[in-house]
Amino acid sequence: MSKTMKKAELVFIPSPGVGHLRSTVELAKLLLDHDHCLSITVLVMQRPVDTKVDPYLHSLDNNINIIRLPNVDPSPPKSSSRISSFNSFIESHKSNVREAVAKLVHAESASDDSPRLAAFVLDMFCTSMIEVANDFGVPSYVFYTSSAAFLGLKFYAQALFDEQKKLLTDLNDSDTELEVPSLVNSVPVRVLPAVLLDKDWSTVFFEQARRLRGVKGIIVNTFMELESYAVKSFSDGKMINVPPVYTVGPVLNLNDDGNEQGSGGSITKSEIMEWLDDQPRSSVVFLCFGSTGSFDEDQVKEIASALEHSGHGFLWSLRQPPSKGHIGYPSDYTNLTDVLPEGFLDRTAKIGKVIGWAPQVSILAHEAIGGLVSHCGWNSVLESVWFGVPIATWPMYADQQFNAFEMVIELGLAVEIKMDYIKEISGNSLTIVTAEDIEKGIKKLMKSDGEIKKRMVEMSEKSRKALMEGGSSFSSLGCFIDDVIENIESKVPN
Repeated sequence: MSKTMKKAELVFIPSPGVGHLRSTVELAKLLLDHDHCLSITVLVMQRPVDTKVDPYLHSLDNNINIIRLPNVDPSPPKSSSRISSFNSFIESHKSNVREAVAKLVHAESASDDSPRLAAFVLDMFCTSMIEVANDFGVPSYVFYTSSAAFLGLKFYAQALFDEQKKLLTDLNDSDTELEVPSLVNSVPVRVLPAVLLDKDWSTVFFEQARRLRGVKGIIVNTFMELESYAVKSFSDGKMINVPPVYTVGPVLNLNDDGNEQGSGGSITKSEIMEWLDDQPRSSVVFLCFGSTGSFDEDQVKEIASALEHSGHGFLWSLRQPPSKGHIGYPSDYTNLTDVLPEGFLDRTAKIGKVIGWAPQVSILAHEAIGGLVSHCGWNSVLESVWFGVPIATWPMYADQQFNAFEMVIELGLAVEIKMDYIKEISGNSLTIVTAEDIEKGIKKLMKSDGEIKKRMVEMSEKSRKALMEGGSSFSSLGCFIDDVIENIESKVPN
């Protein structure tokens, strides 16, 4: 700043969808709170199905410049895959991004006091926008919203293919275990993401990894104390040609439960919290499977049986799957008795509560919660760590099986219900998890004197210290900002 006396302008491009948008905004807030030498603009791509984006944007009250990009219709062929449809959507916004950034640069050049464009910060699924950043002569960074260990897996799988022509799809349905540089323990192929075991998806996966190797830095939503081995693997020679990694997490939105309320028979947030207020400390197991988590009727009955016989209080976020053959988000049941075993609600009325949509952050923060049965989305993992709530793993898709493995085997912060459970894109699963296995996992999770509970409470304290002044994530955030400032200082004439 001594050379330029100008702010550095960062252009953030999140993936479409409110989940990635929330994470991007929270990172932007962290950066602005850390150093006032920054100015941040977020470019929002919105699909018609992203109905939660508007309410979220209206709820924001901060000094981040939000620009909604014009709607586009790439009109992919009806036969195109979900991969090509998504990629087409991102590609179709390049001209909009160029135009929006050009206006920013023009406005900045008109005033000596205006910020100077310093870099693009791209969502992990928007790396094709590196081309646009290059057009403006600025570097790209990537905001990686999965774990550091998963980032290491991505680099490992891509290098295996590029250097040895080996595809992990060749190992599908095998008992093979892999030595991944970002993990202490060997990882079974059965818990790898389905995208790595599908030839069409794996090519996209590898292309993402190649682009990641070309950015100036990778900002990862994790913290050193949680994933120290994985983070160190990027700089200790275990992996080559990897950009600097900045661990700045946990990046969480702790003041917003999604601006959503259950419908069609679900109870309100206030009713949920009042019920929890009446429960003993650490006595309730919370079951929640994310914004897309749902089960068919046979699996629901197995869960219900396990809860009824576990002896523990429970709060169960139970949601209705999309109709057969339709890809969409779950909804709340109009009548829970349509799917639950006959008499279940009456028999468990004193110990449990079944709800639809759940305000997860507020629930995890409540002292009555003693454990979480989770799909192991990375954001949910970080929220559980923050509040010191141990996890029982029940992953479904994407990186969740790998996250479950890391939490159970690598870090010892979770117990297993099922680690290799996989839901297909159609929403169907090839397996049913039995009531016996579910009950066993819940009982192990809820042991009040368990080692996993103790470790999770310790990690919770470390997660909070990481973001404090002098903490590991606070310092890493500062290193990233220093690098950004150098981008504009290096262009200032002597």
